[in-house]
Amino acid sequence: MKTKTIAFLVIAAVVVSTAVVGIAMAAKDGQAGKSNVAHLYLYEKNDTTWEIVEDGAWGKMKYNLAGPTFDFVFNGHELEPNTDYSLIYYADIWPGNNPGALIASGTSNAGGNIHLAGSPDLGMNLPDSDDANYPHGAKIWLVLSDDYDGTNTKMIAWNSAEYLFEYDLITYDDTDV
Repeated sequence: MKTKTIAFLVIAAVVVSTAVVGIAMAAKDGQAGKSNVAHLYLYEKNDTTWEIVEDGAWGKMKYNLAGPTFDFVFNGHELEPNTDYSLIYYADIWPGNNPGALIASGTSNAGGNIHLAGSPDLGMNLPDSDDANYPHGAKIWLVLSDDYDGTNTKMIAWNSAEYLFEYDLITYDDTDV
């Protein structure tokens, strides 16, 4: 009798913990209370299933939901060391320049971490009305700088195992357009 009770309690604990983890992951992205600040997690994903790679590279971006510039801070972890990366707005439909935008670029350190921060004037809302995801939201990716043409805001190669992809779509209101 005790074995059945223990087995039931273990199964119940697994079910409850799975539900809590799912709720916690869903709550990671989005607006922080009623403030102008929001958060977005980016993850290494399996490009066949698009599921998050367990113990893979990841990052977190804090950004303002509205303003004349896209104010943000991004920190990435467990990336390839000493590698050039670009944080981009990928406007759906290959190569992502519909219109797309380069948000920032930088180099990961020897430990595989990167810190990017800035206030670029994107000159558009996210998502832009020409983005296939409009009006649902914009995709933010961290990609290898060698795979991205920042001048023409488009992808020029595809090495998805080296990228971080958004956990959720975001919106941003550029208040001076």
